[in-house]
Amino acid sequence: MTAIIKRELYSYFCSPVAYVVLAIFLFFSGLFFSIICLSNDTSNLTYVFTNMFLVAVLLTPIMCMKLFSDEKRLRTDQALLTSPTSILGIVMGKFLSACVLYLVCLAIYVIFGFVLSFFVDPNWPVIFCNFFGLFILGAALISIDMFLSSLTESQMIAAVTGFAVGLLIYLLDNVSSAIPIDFLAKAVKSISFLSHYQNYTVGLFSIADLIFFLSVIALFVFLTIRVIEKKRWS
Repeated sequence: MTAIIKRELYSYFCSPVAYVVLAIFLFFSGLFFSIICLSNDTSNLTYVFTNMFLVAVLLTPIMCMKLFSDEKRLRTDQALLTSPTSILGIVMGKFLSACVLYLVCLAIYVIFGFVLSFFVDPNWPVIFCNFFGLFILGAALISIDMFLSSLTESQMIAAVTGFAVGLLIYLLDNVSSAIPIDFLAKAVKSISFLSHYQNYTVGLFSIADLIFFLSVIALFVFLTIRVIEKKRWS
């Protein structure tokens, strides 16, 4: 699995993908931090992290579009599947490599915390709760986009499908409020990523929210494994 992680990270940073993702993420992070915190003389990062929800939704498909689709396009998937690494190791290696790239993006928020410390005494527990919330959200989105990448050999199709699913995830709150049937509206609301993520943005660490995101990760890692297993034996 370690070899897969190193291979994928090398692939990220030897192509424009990592730099495009970093540039977009850092641009919007800096923009929201400047407008919300520096311009208003506040150390409250809640609205910065809230606005980053949509950025994460739209960036993770770019990060994950090549994870498996590129292997199929270049016909290197057979060599990968016949390697000594287990399918679980392959899937987790690719998943963790994307998470590492995402974590590199998030490192900017530690710098923001130190910038705030020159003006006020930052509430570090709240900042790290926000940081963890944005990370676990991103990890859940990465697992979904990785699964979508495993279904096609086209990076473009994987990316566009990821954007579509991401926008649906973003709009789940609005969808639930538009459903007239009460129990169905509550069911849709219960799987809203934004609802579970918002607790983190106010510094509230909820075990229920953590279990939700971990369940999403486990589900889509499992589905990806099943897709790759089917490919191996077909």
